[in-house]
Amino acid sequence: MKHLTRCLAVLLTALLAAGCGSRPAADLEDFTLPVYRPAYASGFEILGAEGLQSTILRTRTPWQGAEGAGTSLCILRNGESVPEGFDGEVLRGEAQRIVCMSSTHVALLDAADAVQRIVGVSGVKGVSNAWIAARSEEIGEVGYDGNVDYERLLALHPDLVLLFGVQGASGMEPKLRELRIPFAYIGEYLEESPLGKAEWIVAAGELVGRRAEAEARFDSIPQRYDALRTRVAEAAAEAPKVMINSPYGDSWFMASQGSYVARLIADAGGDYIYKKNTSNRSLPIDVEEAYLLASAADVWINAGDFATLDEMKARLPRFAGVGCLRRGAVYNCDRRMNPNGGNDYWESGVVHPDLVLRDLVKIFHPELVPEEFVYYRRLE
Repeated sequence: MKHLTRCLAVLLTALLAAGCGSRPAADLEDFTLPVYRPAYASGFEILGAEGLQSTILRTRTPWQGAEGAGTSLCILRNGESVPEGFDGEVLRGEAQRIVCMSSTHVALLDAADAVQRIVGVSGVKGVSNAWIAARSEEIGEVGYDGNVDYERLLALHPDLVLLFGVQGASGMEPKLRELRIPFAYIGEYLEESPLGKAEWIVAAGELVGRRAEAEARFDSIPQRYDALRTRVAEAAAEAPKVMINSPYGDSWFMASQGSYVARLIADAGGDYIYKKNTSNRSLPIDVEEAYLLASAADVWINAGDFATLDEMKARLPRFAGVGCLRRGAVYNCDRRMNPNGGNDYWESGVVHPDLVLRDLVKIFHPELVPEEFVYYRRLE
């Protein structure tokens, strides 16, 4: 009887170990199930495998010009093993301690109701998020790509670092691999669709085990955005011609017709004045061409770092006589600046394209929007 009891105990222990321990590894080719297929974003997808809880977050374009060079993060769950053939980054369980190398990462995690998991930020003093700002002395400042304080970063014990690339891979990659800290590229800034940028909320939710909540949060955004866009299309009679930006050095960069800002202008019932750029990036024009465009525009938005109309006229004396400036039809997206120079337009504006759109509708068709500006203000 004792022998039988002992055998049953051994068998039960083995069964429990099999159920709770590491399961047989799946093959990478098994991860073909679309756990989440974005409706607007083009830069990511979430894949799963039949009978497994682990997922793979794939970033298709982690930096400019990275077509065909995507990155992957495998999020292991339920004691499952790394898929055979997978050579990307591995996160064992959902992320609990996160370092963000961009303030937009903070906004995405906040929208996924996971801002409390952030333990380190690049440029923490410039972050506008209220939760982070209230704890700026506690949240670790890790420095900037190219000048990262790895000793400080390591002391934060992160289980995930969120990266972004500009013209290529982040210079942090080799050191993070050496320190065995997983990382993921968040490429929302490369999305041209305003709703596509915001849809990265779902990717952030997947990292922290809150995908369902993140999907629900995102789903309401296109509803509000499209409702306003439809109202403008039905009610607005004429589209004002819209000039953008200001000089950067000797050049004036103008967005493409398919860009984020051009799409927002069109959806808000405006007519983006620069038609020549049909590429997939901003292109420089000379000041002479910029002057001709500004002279023909009805309204001017995103006009650099000018605080007042007088300052704008003083620094751009040639433009002082154009109609936009004379009428005071000049607007900047700097209404929510924090004391350290951080601009919340570039942070929370990413996850609130409906509010950015509403601001622009108020500029182009003020009779349609009684609410106050959120991100924009008129230069006085």
